[in-house]
Amino acid sequence: MKKSVYLLLGCLTSLFTFQCSPSTSTAEEEVPPQDEVVLSFAFLGCNRVSYGDRNNDSATNITTANLAQLKRIFEELSAMERKPELFFFLGDLVEGEKFDVTLERQLPAWFAQYNDPGFSPISQSGIELVAVPGNHEMLYYDSVGENAGDEFPLAGATDIWMEYALPYMPADRQAVGGPDSLDNRATFAFQRKNIGFVVMNTDTYNAPTEEHPKGLEGQAPVEWINAQITAYRENPEIDHVFVLGHKPYIVEGKPDTTHKGFADGGPIWETMQAQRAIAMLSAHEHNYNREQPDSTGGSYQVIAGNAGSKLTCSSSPACTYFGYSLIYVYESGNVELKSYGWDSPSPYYAVSTAPTTLRDSTELTWTPNANPFIP
Repeated sequence: MKKSVYLLLGCLTSLFTFQCSPSTSTAEEEVPPQDEVVLSFAFLGCNRVSYGDRNNDSATNITTANLAQLKRIFEELSAMERKPELFFFLGDLVEGEKFDVTLERQLPAWFAQYNDPGFSPISQSGIELVAVPGNHEMLYYDSVGENAGDEFPLAGATDIWMEYALPYMPADRQAVGGPDSLDNRATFAFQRKNIGFVVMNTDTYNAPTEEHPKGLEGQAPVEWINAQITAYRENPEIDHVFVLGHKPYIVEGKPDTTHKGFADGGPIWETMQAQRAIAMLSAHEHNYNREQPDSTGGSYQVIAGNAGSKLTCSSSPACTYFGYSLIYVYESGNVELKSYGWDSPSPYYAVSTAPTTLRDSTELTWTPNANPFIP
């Protein structure tokens, strides 16, 4: 009886503040806290058209970009309700790969196109562009002699890249030091929130030698990259590490040090696994693919080379669409990958009327994760 009286008095007292409750709420009745996004970023690469299609005015202009797909990517990312803070363009912005004068024409035209608000609303959106070079910016294609069809380091390419891409590299980045720093200016690292990003030029210039008279493709400052991955993992402020570059080390489930992959990728991948880095994010292969090559779990290799270059495979659903990928990092520590895209038109540089749909979505767990793209 006494409890009932006290309860009634409590209800009357709190009537105008709407605080009356006959019992304490249970755990089941409480609304769980929302898992907020700490930071999100987009990544993609390979938008340039093939050499033989460059004369088609509907395909490209001096930028050599697949304009229809590039414009759509820019528009859709900038229109998102929750815009990504960062946008990594992982190489092969332009066709390049001929002579330094070719790169000197195409690169400034590409960045001018990016800064045209009529074509590129993303440039006015507040999303930070981080430009990363690919082999088409760093190498040249040898068309004569016994090396016909191979690619080699292009002298002067790093200087040209830095001349035009420098405004699209984080001002607070950590640069590679030492005697080879000039060749490594396009490799750097930076932190955003609780995330460390290690960005690689996977075709760092190396001078000809007697053993390799034209130099070697697929080179990078491995020791510095590995030291930076380790330093980030030892930093109590950083919970997640991503390694980004144009060329992937894991291709179709296996390490690849040929032109399809990354010659210097082996020791970097070992460090990523040892330090529990989340993923290596790359392009180069003209398709989308997500892999976790260690069957017991571990780091991921995500290829997002489906930004507009002619798709080069047909055996997987991931080979049929253009688009972009995003990663969301949550307060809980969860890391989510989403890949969006639209069916490739015919010809591939035409405007596509197909809708943009979610093509892949998963949490990037350290434990084994099923992959729908590799049987």
